[in-house]
Amino acid sequence: MKRLLSILAITGLMTFGSVQAQESTDTTTANVEQVNAEANEEAAAVAETPTEEAPVEVSFTQQLKKRFVEGGPGFMGIVLLCLILGLAIAIERIIYLNLSTTNSKKLLADVEDALKSGGVEAAKEVCRNTAGPVASIFYQGLDRQSQGVDAAEKAVVAYGGVQMGQLEKNVSWISLFIALAPMLGFMGTVIGMIEAFDNIESAGSMEPSLVAGGIKVALLTTVFGLVVAMILQVFYNYITAKIDSIVNDMEDASISLIDVLSDLKK
Repeated sequence: MKRLLSILAITGLMTFGSVQAQESTDTTTANVEQVNAEANEEAAAVAETPTEEAPVEVSFTQQLKKRFVEGGPGFMGIVLLCLILGLAIAIERIIYLNLSTTNSKKLLADVEDALKSGGVEAAKEVCRNTAGPVASIFYQGLDRQSQGVDAAEKAVVAYGGVQMGQLEKNVSWISLFIALAPMLGFMGTVIGMIEAFDNIESAGSMEPSLVAGGIKVALLTTVFGLVVAMILQVFYNYITAKIDSIVNDMEDASISLIDVLSDLKK
C-alpha cells in the first residue's frame, strides 16, 4: 500500500513538473515570438523611412578635369601642351645635369697622381674614363699640354664655353613656355569677355545668366595659364641654379688644372 502511494506521489510530481515545464516553454516561446514580431515591425518601419543620400565627394582630379572641360578645348589644350613640353624639357635637363655633376676634387687628385706616375697619357686615360664636362675640359687641356701652358689654358677656356652651351641647351624653351602660358590664358580671358558682351548685345538685356558663362570660361583660362607658368618657373629656377653650380665647379677645377700643369713644367 505504501509502495503504491509512493508511486502515485512520484507520478503526480513528475506530471506536475512536466506541466510546469511545458507552460514555461510555451511562455518563453510566446515571448520570443513577440520580440521577433516587434523587431520585424521596427525593421519594416526603418525600411519604410526614407534615408538621406550622402553627398558625393568629388576628388581633386575630377574637379580639375571638370574645370578644364569648362574652360574650352581651344586655349586650355594649348596651355596644357605648354605644360607637357615644358616639363619634358625640364626633366631631360635635370637628368642631364645630374649626370654631368662630377667630384672635381677627386678627379683633380687622380689626374695629378696619374701625371706623376704615368705621365700625360695616363692622366688623359683617367679623363676618358670619367663622365662629365669637367673631365672633358681636363682632357682638352692635357691634350695641348705639349704646346705649353698658355695653349692648354686657351683650350680649357674655349672648351669650357662649349660645355657651358651644352649645359644650357633647350633651357630657353622653358622660359618661352613660362611666358607663353599666362599670355594664352589672358587671351582666353579677353575672348571670353567678348563672347559675354556679344550675348548681352544679342539678348538686349543685362542678365547674370548671360554673362556668367563667358566670365567663368575667361577666368578659368587665366587660372590655368598662371598655374602652368608657376610650375615651370620652379623647374626653371632649379635648372639655372644647377647650371651655375656646375659652371663654378668647372672654372675652379680648370684653374687648379692649369696650376698643376704649371708646376709640372717647372
